[in-house]
Amino acid sequence: MGTIAFIGLGNMGLPMAKNLVKAGHTVVGFDVAEANMAGLEQAGGRRAASAGEAAADADAVVTMLPAGPHVREVYMGTGGVMERAKSGALFIDSSTIDVDSARAVAAAAEEKGFEMVDAPVSGGTGGAAAGTLTFMVGGSDAAFGRAKPILETMGKNIVHAGGPGTGQAAKICNNMILGISMIAVCEAFTLADKLGLDRQKLFDISSTSSGQCWSLTTYCPVPGPVPTSPANRDYQPGFTVDMMLKDLKLAQQAAAGSKAATPLGANAAALYQLFSASGRGNLDFSGIIKMLSGV
Repeated sequence: MGTIAFIGLGNMGLPMAKNLVKAGHTVVGFDVAEANMAGLEQAGGRRAASAGEAAADADAVVTMLPAGPHVREVYMGTGGVMERAKSGALFIDSSTIDVDSARAVAAAAEEKGFEMVDAPVSGGTGGAAAGTLTFMVGGSDAAFGRAKPILETMGKNIVHAGGPGTGQAAKICNNMILGISMIAVCEAFTLADKLGLDRQKLFDISSTSSGQCWSLTTYCPVPGPVPTSPANRDYQPGFTVDMMLKDLKLAQQAAAGSKAATPLGANAAALYQLFSASGRGNLDFSGIIKMLSGV
């Protein structure tokens, strides 16, 4: 097993890094939060003093960072990954960022002789802990082939979306669908309440007819019909409002840049912005039913 640098050990990154340790890799990590570094050490990983130091002796570098500027700085900044990584190292960025940043960093990596993939994830913190994430991967065939065995230790579904940046494109398109569909399901339950239709009856009908969708049958936004959904634990998150808002904003940024018409995506972003501004950005995104129903 090789040495893997893991940079960004937050709510998603730390359990992903722990799964790499469990698979037998030597994991050298860096994070700005001491508690996250300590968590990696407790799991059997090693700490580094900087992102560049973590990458210096690594066969592969995995990053899970908040936004495009962070990814650019970690890889392309002075003393960063590209300056310190050894020849032939593979770069895997699992952050969810804008497509332009993903392509810019991939191009810089290629210019310096490195292979890189953008590999954002779906599955939330539960999937990160269980090693069942879905990875949407953008990059060359060769880079994907090298990255796949590493990704398989952290995820269950590894999909090659295409060239550089297409992993990010797939992620934001998927989550735009999710944000829109969740609002639609919430509106349907809100209307059903007003019309005196029992919630379970609506679920029983729509879950087996043309209204069926993941937001209804797996992540139902009202308590009862799907016992494992966040609605049954007062909307404690799997995937927060603010995380959904970030992805919807990325989708709108991409839509503007590519001149794609996404009116429902724009409205979904506006509604999640309102809900977040009300001080409930840390709730699960399905909790937007509270705003739509006036709670």
